[in-house]
Amino acid sequence: MGREKRIETGDGATMTSTTDAQPIIICENVCIAYGREDVVHDASVEVRAGIFLPFVGPNGAGKTTLLRAILGLLKPRQGRIITPFDVRPPGYVPQEKALDPLFPVSLRQIVAMGLYPELGLWRRPSKRQQERIDEALEEFRLIDHQAKTFSELSGGMRQKTLLARAFVSGADVFIMDEPTSELDEETEAEVLRHLYRLSAENGKTVLIAHHGLDEIATLAPTILMFDHGRTKMVTTTDALGAR
Repeated sequence: MGREKRIETGDGATMTSTTDAQPIIICENVCIAYGREDVVHDASVEVRAGIFLPFVGPNGAGKTTLLRAILGLLKPRQGRIITPFDVRPPGYVPQEKALDPLFPVSLRQIVAMGLYPELGLWRRPSKRQQERIDEALEEFRLIDHQAKTFSELSGGMRQKTLLARAFVSGADVFIMDEPTSELDEETEAEVLRHLYRLSAENGKTVLIAHHGLDEIATLAPTILMFDHGRTKMVTTTDALGAR
């Protein structure tokens, strides 16, 4: 983990960051509300490029809300969020239940959907793009199952299919909201290892809302902790010790 530093933002607030890479996402004094109720309070965070960063905290603490705001789906009531997504859209990975399992397409076709921004509706993938699909299938060990339909896949394999779809897009940032919430313990561990590898081996920035600390403790040296809408960047060691 890089050295942590505290940055004064000019109005009495501070921002936590690490120093070994440039920030790719910046949240400055962000407040997000549903109606009159603030769900995220004064969040100031810098996310450095290439980090694997879990958002950890109880249900209702604001994890999903901040992720949706970073994606641009929610507008902060106060503060600002700076991302590179106008130039390089993120790879958003929903829970596997977000895709209708009865939709009659193959695993390979689902992964190829990640090329939509390049292809549009009607163009077929080029030879090089087909190779990228093959690389994504190999990366997530799906090549032997590429002809199966979504309904034929296990929960873990469905989730890895959605990861491969984001991977083939070439996105630099992956954003996931509880992608392992309905998986068994062994499959959850496998999916989390794949996500960690996207950061450690491919240099991707990975933001993941996660329900527990123990499952990611060995993978993430740093987490963004949520408590009643407030955020704090802490080491995993400190978070475990504070329980």
